[in-house]
Amino acid sequence: MDQKQLRELLLAVKDGTSSPDEALEQLEHMPFEDLGFAKVDHHRALRHGMPEVVLARGKTTEEVREISRSLLERSPNLLVTRANEEMAAEIKQLDEKTEYFPRSEAIRVWRDREIVGKSKIAIICAGTADLPVAEEARVTAEVMGNEVDTVYDVGVAGIHRLLSNIDRLKSARVIICCAGMEGALPSAVGGLVALPIIAVPTSVGYGASFNGLAALLGMLNSCSSNVSVVNIDNGFGAAYVATLINRI
Repeated sequence: MDQKQLRELLLAVKDGTSSPDEALEQLEHMPFEDLGFAKVDHHRALRHGMPEVVLARGKTTEEVREISRSLLERSPNLLVTRANEEMAAEIKQLDEKTEYFPRSEAIRVWRDREIVGKSKIAIICAGTADLPVAEEARVTAEVMGNEVDTVYDVGVAGIHRLLSNIDRLKSARVIICCAGMEGALPSAVGGLVALPIIAVPTSVGYGASFNGLAALLGMLNSCSSNVSVVNIDNGFGAAYVATLINRI
């Protein structure tokens, strides 16, 4: 339940279209619901403006299904990250609107498509190999109520590709920039636009890239002062922070 839903419930009690007992029934599972193996935080949307997100990795298919069922009963949207097709099939039995994105391993139920962000979030990546992370960011940002513009395969090895899209980037409010190898792209973008850049190092590259560590260190040492960095391959985390910036 988010602030909008709670306000509507309180107004319904006030004008008599809902009884106090009916309201209490809807609030029964706040602030969390104990499923035994998980405590589902139904209060998250009220505190953060976005419902709890499920990280599927490390969970069984049945656990993901039950957590998703609990969330879908009290929230219009659902996001599950790092999931597989079997999990998606189980959730699709709960809601036919379930979408599965194999490349980013994300599951989404997107029933409330209201745009609440004040402007666009631009998501760019250096190469096609970075697409799984960039797509996780896109799916996350969209389901959290943002208009998203994606600009893919514009790495510094062909800097003219980036420069030809600068006007699109400038029209956004915040940019998510995914890159592997040496992680140079966020610095290049940061030097060209007066926007916050959220850099996402990806685990793409040959041996000395150390599964994204080289890109992470390069981004942390960026000389572009508008660049901040999230963890390796964390497209979800970048999109979450970008959403908060886009709502201010």
